[in-house]
Amino acid sequence: MIIRESEQVYHGRRWLVFSLLGGCMAVLLWRAVDLQIVHQDFLRDHGDARSVRVVSIPAHRGMITDRNGEPLAISTPVQSIWTMPRRLLDSDQDLAPLAGLLGMEEKQLLTLLGERSGREFVYLKRHTEPDLEQKIMALNLPGVYRQQEYRRYYPAAEVAGHVVGFTNVDDEGQEGLELAYDDWLKGTPGAKRVLKDRLGRVVENIESIEASDPGRNLQLSIDLRIQYLAYRELKLAVAQHRARSGSLVLMDARNGEVLAMVSQPSYNPNNRSVMESDHVRNRSITDVFEPGSTMKPFTIAAALESGLYRPDTFIDTSPGFYRVGEHTIRDLRNYGSIDVAAVIRHSSNVGASKIAMSLEPAQLWNFLTGVGFGQPTGSGFPGESNGKLNGYNSWSDVELATLSFGYGLSVTALQLAQAYSVLAADGELRPVTVLKTRQEPAGVRSMSAQTAGHVQRMMQAVVTNGTGKLAAINGYKVAGKTGTVHKSTRGGYAEHRYLSLFAGMVPLSDPRLVMVVMVDEPSGDQYFGGQVAAPVFSRVMSGALRLMNIPPDDLPSLPGQVIAGHGESGTVH
Repeated sequence: MIIRESEQVYHGRRWLVFSLLGGCMAVLLWRAVDLQIVHQDFLRDHGDARSVRVVSIPAHRGMITDRNGEPLAISTPVQSIWTMPRRLLDSDQDLAPLAGLLGMEEKQLLTLLGERSGREFVYLKRHTEPDLEQKIMALNLPGVYRQQEYRRYYPAAEVAGHVVGFTNVDDEGQEGLELAYDDWLKGTPGAKRVLKDRLGRVVENIESIEASDPGRNLQLSIDLRIQYLAYRELKLAVAQHRARSGSLVLMDARNGEVLAMVSQPSYNPNNRSVMESDHVRNRSITDVFEPGSTMKPFTIAAALESGLYRPDTFIDTSPGFYRVGEHTIRDLRNYGSIDVAAVIRHSSNVGASKIAMSLEPAQLWNFLTGVGFGQPTGSGFPGESNGKLNGYNSWSDVELATLSFGYGLSVTALQLAQAYSVLAADGELRPVTVLKTRQEPAGVRSMSAQTAGHVQRMMQAVVTNGTGKLAAINGYKVAGKTGTVHKSTRGGYAEHRYLSLFAGMVPLSDPRLVMVVMVDEPSGDQYFGGQVAAPVFSRVMSGALRLMNIPPDDLPSLPGQVIAGHGESGTVH
């Protein structure tokens, strides 16, 4: 009887335990179903509300300045708007206001979000204007957030656009020096671990993983004051002569620094919505052309270096034309018997070709490559052309003759400016640089200082009593050469399409500044280099001389004033 009662108590306890265990399991199962299915959003939001994330710390790009520290490219902090598409779509909010602020239809926005619903991060608007960013965030839409980035701004706009270039939306260099020195300018982003709330806002910085490293600054050789002057005058000339395009390069012959480089048409790197691809390229370093008569000083310099000619050696140019094989080379008129200096002053094609034909082709080719023709300038600009100078073994007689006055080879405006810098620097070739130099670089001797001096004085006569009178600058001795080139076509040369050129240096007593001006296809009756390009040279160069405080070297002497030697101040007796 006692045993039976004990078994009943045992079985009762066992069922009690089983019932308790079963009840607990049922409660746990119900809780699991409740949390995983019924209240799934609660779990998800709770996890998001207390989520730890590693976020990037943006690093600003280095600043680009002119030689005087004036900013040409700077990075400013801006906000970009991004979203988690699934959260925004699941909110059942009216997205029409957001679509309107983003400049699209609501249907377009819904399609965009639907296509990217599987992603956790999608940009809605990069580099947003402050007022637009405030309007978007004021909508308080779930899943819409903002983050700080940097936007590139160019204070000089189109004045320096071709030199500086621009970056893309990710702050990567795309054109100009922004591209050439991208590795130098770009910073290295850092990283930190943060705690975010359910709206994606950072509520706590937990730890710094890696500090950001900002990009390094870049100081150019460009003088923004001179750059603006060159931009203004070239743009005016291109418009006035209804030309197709134009280029201008101004260099310091002492150290190879580029002080100004402009092209027309230009573009504004701050407003890329209206940017035309044809306007973006820097024509001063990409576009090649035949230099025409601006080549003659180098033909004469090669002749003087050969020892076969002196400045007073006479050349018979009668009767004003010269037959080379089946081709006829002509002058504007019959200059008769003229000396070598007059070949440059009158820009005689006959005289230049006869001189070139008397030289050894290898000798002429070596001389031309020695002053930079057919060679890279060393500027470091992306997309720069080397020009074209064929090997002398392939020259025919007519190619040798026409090469002497600038046909049959091609150059860029920068390349031609470098070559003229050799003449200005008493025969030394220096590499071109767009960065401000700390010391004068060593040059490579390309011709004797005596030859360079002779050619300088010959080119002075072009300005004082030749085709380049409009390049004159009051108070300064100017040396230069005009050029008017028939544009080449597939079948030869166009009859009424020209390039107008002027290349020169100043002050002649101690040449410092060199400039090349090229205007492509001026319209109307004025198309000669002395009419179109020379006045631009005069206006820009006179302003540059004033801005750089370079003293005049051609002031009229006062009564009783004696100049005490080259480069010294005068004394009055």
